[in-house]
Amino acid sequence: MSLAGLNKMGEGNMLAYLDIEFTEIGEEYLVAKMPVTAKVKQPMGLLHGGANVVLAESLASCASYCVAGKDAMVVGVEINANHLKAVRHGEVLATASPIKLGKTLHVWQIDIHQKSDLVCSSRLTVMVKSKSI
Repeated sequence: MSLAGLNKMGEGNMLAYLDIEFTEIGEEYLVAKMPVTAKVKQPMGLLHGGANVVLAESLASCASYCVAGKDAMVVGVEINANHLKAVRHGEVLATASPIKLGKTLHVWQIDIHQKSDLVCSSRLTVMVKSKSI
């Protein structure tokens, strides 16, 4: 899957609404960015923790899709997130790296940074199933 293909998958859904854009694909990672605008802030003017979680789950789910292939369906089944630093403006950059890539379960580490600061550390477990199910 190419960056253009991943970004096309995001059209017309949550990724597009939050302006999440895939920016880099590596052998063992996938990277996306998200601007910190009013639509991803909580009432106190900070980046909403839920927006971090959407970014993390979307990124790692798409990474699982890249690994599993077009004949697979991938579904997030568990996510956790530690929000470590407040962000008021700019953009955040998320990197998903595999911890375990099994036949039916993938586990991903997702780190979200603003510049050199770690903003959020998240882990996602993804179930991999056949599309025919």
